[in-house]
Amino acid sequence: MNTKHHVVFLRGKKTILRPIEESDVPLLTKWINDPEVRQFLTVNMPMMHLAEKKWVEGLVDRKGGIVLAVTLLDGTHIGMMGLHDINHIDGTATTGAFIGEKKYWGKGYGTDAKMQLLNYAFNTLNLRKICSRVIAFNGRSIAYSKHCGYVDDGVQKKHVFKDGEYHDIVQLALWKDAWLPYWKKHLARKKS
Repeated sequence: MNTKHHVVFLRGKKTILRPIEESDVPLLTKWINDPEVRQFLTVNMPMMHLAEKKWVEGLVDRKGGIVLAVTLLDGTHIGMMGLHDINHIDGTATTGAFIGEKKYWGKGYGTDAKMQLLNYAFNTLNLRKICSRVIAFNGRSIAYSKHCGYVDDGVQKKHVFKDGEYHDIVQLALWKDAWLPYWKKHLARKKS
């Protein structure tokens, strides 16, 4: 068991969400520079360790959002997830996430972590609508978002440039009332 990180902000059935720490910087730098991970993100330039360290240090003063490490229950850090542009007047926010450890792709860890983050957004922060933006060719991210209850909310045509061509951004949205049945179903599933 990896006891290095024992801080728990949110606990799911398969994952823990905890604050990002300075010791996470080498792993974050590795992931953000990995072409297989980066292809699904809007990052295009190489990320230096020092730049990533400054970004993590900047999270202390960040207003209107939170960024959390996604770990396995044993503390193994596998990705990141955030709630951005939190607007308490409108009751909205935007989520962003990635699993950087590719051997954990497609195994339900992102879904488990996202459901915990959504529970926090709706039932602690009292938000009413959560949005997400996904590059159209990222079918796995779209599928897992819809598995959490998100629905299509628009398309930004040819909005991002990746690998020599422009790609659409799929906008997804989720309202608390529509999410509640997904949450109940998630809670009813056995721990795997």
